Amino acid sequence: MSDAPENTSIQDLLQQAAAGDEVAWEGIVKAYYRRVYALIRAQAQNPDLAEEITQSTFHTIVVKLADYTEIGRFEPWLFRIAMNRLRDELRRRKRQATAVEDDALAGLVDAGLRGPRAADAGDRPDDEQKVRLRDALRQLSEVDQRIVYLRHCAGLSFKQIAELQDNQPIGTVLARHHRALKKLRDLMETPTTPVSDG
Repeated sequence: MSDAPENTSIQDLLQQAAAGDEVAWEGIVKAYYRRVYALIRAQAQNPDLAEEITQSTFHTIVVKLADYTEIGRFEPWLFRIAMNRLRDELRRRKRQATAVEDDALAGLVDAGLRGPRAADAGDRPDDEQKVRLRDALRQLSEVDQRIVYLRHCAGLSFKQIAELQDNQPIGTVLARHHRALKKLRDLMETPTTPVSDG
């Protein structure tokens, strides 16, 4: 769900912004900036990098907006640009995106990934849960990680995620998401064995 101004559809905002209406453009940025930033920051450890990629994404949108026709696919288009920007930058820097920020972790905890200390934990994950969840996420395939991030950080629907995944069947995306969450739950429930010094 976007934060678009009340009584103004995203289609109206896009048409007005394409015609040069700065207030409409500000409405689009306000509606989506936080979600794009949260998605990128959830996958990139550096908040400055997340800010840079988010700004770059919106720069691309404003440049291409005049040629864009809204047919209910703005969000997938926006998030695809953001993910491509992130992928290109990470390739350029030759490093992997693995860190997950607290808000994203809290969203995953809400999805039932609490681990063995769930009864004692509040709504926010504690440090041990964060470490276990980060470790568990690293064990997922890149595609499964992306689906989890798009669903729980960007808040996209499964239909939108399917479009971002090269128009995979929605059933495939649902199955991958289900298996990824099950694997994360299993990994979170597996007790860690302390390493002995002797």
